Parts: sequence; structure tokens; C-alpha cells
Amino acid sequence: MKPLETLYWLRFVLGIVAALLCVSYGLATKTISVEPNINVFTNGIALALIVYVLSYYLVKPKFMWKVDNPQKIATTGIGVYILSWLVFWVLLYTILVTNT
Repeated sequence: MKPLETLYWLRFVLGIVAALLCVSYGLATKTISVEPNINVFTNGIALALIVYVLSYYLVKPKFMWKVDNPQKIATTGIGVYILSWLVFWVLLYTILVTNT
């Protein structure tokens, strides 16, 4: 696999990990409930951004010399990351809310 393809799939998996982290944080702080709560949304977005930024700094040294344009390290997989995070976060959140 090419380096950018590897980074793309890594960001997909990290989106799922970020969703699990968001749901786990919501359970730990007891903010997951049936009533709408803006804190759940803002905490989720903040955690997703933190995971994405950390992924950039962790993979940058490994992929820096393997890609033609180093700026592509920051942008490759951002769409799939956001979509996978959002889909899995909503799915897990919905499952937990309906079971409470």
C-alpha cells in the first residue's frame, strides 16, 4: 500500500477510536442522557479534534520523507475521519440512550 493510502485507513480507524473515546467520556461524566445536552456535542467535537491533531503529530515523522508533498499528511483522510467519527459516535450514543 502507498503511504497516503495507509494514512487514509489509519484515519478511518482513528475516527472509530475517537467515537469510542467520546462515548466513554460521556459515560464517565454522566452527560449521556435522553434530554438534549450541548455539553455532549461540544465535548465530542473537542475530543475528535484532539485525536486528529495528535494523529498528525504522531504520523508526521514516519510519513514525512515518504510523500511528495508533506502538507498532504495533514489533509489526507480528514473527510473519512470526520464521517467515521460522526457515524460511530451517533450510533453508539443512540444505542446507549435507548438502553437507559
